[in-house]
Amino acid sequence: MNDTEQQPPSDSLRLTFGRGLVIIVPLVITVWVLQILFNTIDGIISPIFDQFLGRHIPGLGFISMIILIMLIGIVSKNLIGKAIFKYFERMIFSLPLARTIYSSAKDLINAFRPGGKGKSFREVVLVEYPRQGLWTIGFLTNEISVNSPTTTQELISIYIPNPPNPTSGMMILAARESIRVLDMSVEEGLKLVLSGGIVTTGTLTVKK
Repeated sequence: MNDTEQQPPSDSLRLTFGRGLVIIVPLVITVWVLQILFNTIDGIISPIFDQFLGRHIPGLGFISMIILIMLIGIVSKNLIGKAIFKYFERMIFSLPLARTIYSSAKDLINAFRPGGKGKSFREVVLVEYPRQGLWTIGFLTNEISVNSPTTTQELISIYIPNPPNPTSGMMILAARESIRVLDMSVEEGLKLVLSGGIVTTGTLTVKK
């Protein structure tokens, strides 16, 4: 007789439901995020094809964007492609508002690339936010000095992502002594945050 047959019917149903929930929740979140991405990209590209073809073909804009991204990735590997992209970056940086948006978005995306060059998340931290007694998982991104006429305060900037979209979040400044650095990799920290605390060993260890 197996374990399921030995359990009361109510416990067996609860375990079965739990297993199904563990499988379907990540799928639903993934589909939801991809749907948002699909609708956004398809809404930008599809009108061009609609006007050219005379009718709407769902998904054509999204497929075209995927192909375009792949082509850009391939072209960016050679010297000519790098020179072209640097030229366009100089054009963007010459525009005040566009420069701010572009550089901020680029740094944020690079932060999610493991081993990527440039600015990135440095450490996973615990910070008391939004009030005392409540602890939030964040990612240390930089060190900032705040100067006043009489003193200089050293603060650290912490990025707190909003699941399920990690590129949506907030930045707070805190004193280093007010945070606790966790003994985990950035990838493990992202999994913990984006899973809503489900993907965890059950123990958070603070670095000494």
